[in-house]
Amino acid sequence: MGDVLSTHLDDARRQHIAEKTGKILTEFLQFYEDQYGVALFNSMRHEIEGTGLPQAQLLWRKVPLDERIIFSGNLFQYQEDSKKWRNRFSLVPHNYGLVLYDNKVAYERQVPPRAVINSAGYKILTSVDQYLELIGNSLPGTTAKSGSAPILKCPTQFPLILWHPYARHYYFCMMTEAEQDKWQAVLQDCIRHCNNGIPEDSKVEGPAFTDAIRMCRQSKELYGTWEMLCGNEVQILSNLVMEELGPELKAELGPRLKGKPQERQRQWIQISDAVYRMVYEQAKARFEEVLSKVQQMRPAMQAVIRTDMDQIITSKEHLASKIRAFILPKAEVCVRNHVQPYIPSILEALMVPTSQGFTEVRDVFFKEVTDMNLNVINEGGIDKLGEYMEKLSRLAYHPLKMQSCYEKMESLRLDGLQQRFDVSSTSVFKQRAQIHMREQMDNAVYTFETLLHQELGKGPTKEELCKSIQRVLERVLKKYDYDSSSVRKRFFREALLQVSIPFLLKKLGPTCKSELPRFQELIFEDFAKFILVENTYEEVVLQTVMKDILQAVKEAAVQRKHNLYRDSMVMHNSDPNLHLLAEGAPIDWGEEYSNSGGGGSPSPSTPEAATLSEKRRRAKQVVSVVQDEEAGLPFEASPEPPSPASPDSVTEIQGLLAQGLRAESPPPASPLLNGAPAGESPQPEAAPEASSPPASPRQHLLPGKAVDLGPPKPSDQETGEQVSSPSSHPALHTTTEDSAGVQTEF
Repeated sequence: MGDVLSTHLDDARRQHIAEKTGKILTEFLQFYEDQYGVALFNSMRHEIEGTGLPQAQLLWRKVPLDERIIFSGNLFQYQEDSKKWRNRFSLVPHNYGLVLYDNKVAYERQVPPRAVINSAGYKILTSVDQYLELIGNSLPGTTAKSGSAPILKCPTQFPLILWHPYARHYYFCMMTEAEQDKWQAVLQDCIRHCNNGIPEDSKVEGPAFTDAIRMCRQSKELYGTWEMLCGNEVQILSNLVMEELGPELKAELGPRLKGKPQERQRQWIQISDAVYRMVYEQAKARFEEVLSKVQQMRPAMQAVIRTDMDQIITSKEHLASKIRAFILPKAEVCVRNHVQPYIPSILEALMVPTSQGFTEVRDVFFKEVTDMNLNVINEGGIDKLGEYMEKLSRLAYHPLKMQSCYEKMESLRLDGLQQRFDVSSTSVFKQRAQIHMREQMDNAVYTFETLLHQELGKGPTKEELCKSIQRVLERVLKKYDYDSSSVRKRFFREALLQVSIPFLLKKLGPTCKSELPRFQELIFEDFAKFILVENTYEEVVLQTVMKDILQAVKEAAVQRKHNLYRDSMVMHNSDPNLHLLAEGAPIDWGEEYSNSGGGGSPSPSTPEAATLSEKRRRAKQVVSVVQDEEAGLPFEASPEPPSPASPDSVTEIQGLLAQGLRAESPPPASPLLNGAPAGESPQPEAAPEASSPPASPRQHLLPGKAVDLGPPKPSDQETGEQVSSPSSHPALHTTTEDSAGVQTEF
């Protein structure tokens, strides 16, 4: 690989790439600085005017889901450098990064992981044929001849391939279709959460960044949805650069690649990944520099906004009235002829799978609570409650139990509309709806926990406990119905705008954009940071289509098949003290209601209680959210089987996989079997502490900065595998393996 990179990415070409990257970043960062002032003004105005969404009925967790392992298991990974398949013990922590260890013993001994994979921007492929088709299309003129050896051979019929248009690819395989389905659901959950990388509680930086991305691409005549708007800010910036830089490099370097088609494809993947890493590092440095600059300017801008808020609003409204008078006749004709006739079709296509998904969330929640109620009554009453509530509290983060909800969105199609409205992919709508489903499920679970905990303070009997659970369930379902209706209607409005506004801007651009500069003179110089002509123009365009969208959603709410509340039906908070209950400390079901064997729980102030608390804290680090009733992990083997001699020895690899299935693992020091130790059932007294959802999908790690391996937190860096350097709490660095499996840094 080194020869390929040194040949095609020499110093002169690297300098050219850095200059091109710097040029694109400079263009974007100017948009970002402009949008930052607008976003700051909008945020402060929103706080003062108090306009907002309807009062939610369900509560939401304020404590993140720290130190939880979502999933764990063994799989085989293909090592590109050694061209061998190797067994890997794999974890998915609460921040949804895939962590790979040599084996489970290495994890238990806190040996640094082999890799931490951030999956933002990746796609999951379940067959080698799908992968080969994408690879063949990535580099024109390199389609392999029929019967020739493919770029990858999988020893089983059940591969999972993580494909990225710019970064390196990852190859895994499983022994059974059931294991493939399970890992596919888990990895898809990782991608979904990593794609949603900009924190939603960022009221200024987030909107400023996304608007700047949109404005930057529109300046290059790129309208519509963008599939690579995924990950954190630096990842998105890297994708923005590669969108322009990638085709240029492909056209320049493609004809110079030597060898058979498969070898040329492999070389291009290596080159693209290396360039992506270079772009990422440069984008990271530049963005941090500009972010620091605007944050230093923020106090002065806030002072101006507070002092002149009324004047800024008046100035903006005056500008909007002038722009509206100019473009309204053209915009209304465009909406009437090109958008309005298609709104019902787009809305129907969105509503059917979305409503099915939210109905499935309701059904799954109802079933889980009902099953818990039956189990609690049949297995000892309140003594078992803590154990079952621990499992229920993590329901929204259980990839397999939530999969039936997420799958409903896979039927979303915009056939016939997708090309007309320049919608590159429906994935952006699917993933957004799925994130809403996860949030509503967790809100319902947390509200149920809070209300039930209040009922338990009354000391119910076994029979009363059953009735209390049923009453609380009914209350929560009513709240869920109202909140899910509000969330869906908001999602439909946003999706319709996301489809129609870029289309309208593209249609109106040739006749309107050239006239916009003359409106600049209407803005006072002191307010120029908070009022932009381009933004005001887009708001006016939005207003021309908004009334049609609102009317369409309102009419749809009347149809019973969609299970939506009408806008006129306002459900005031039926539990005025409910939000006060949520202000208390998080409920620790394992601590309060675990089966202590009749001995009672030690006082929190005693040394015994401190020891027990420490044990439970450690237990949180190794207990998976996903509970698996099997007696062993699928591919676990000790000692690890030797790797195949070459990628062509498929028969040998299949034998090793079968051997891995039959092998037994040694007794683990820290049991981790997707929630249950091997060879024994989970004990109530070992129930982990209550969990809660992450405040953001990932935690930020900087290269070279020490991190805690309990469990390791994946870096936000999107530049491939990262492993830890030797230390008690090692930092993560990019590495590869030689033919002997020894870690070596790039």
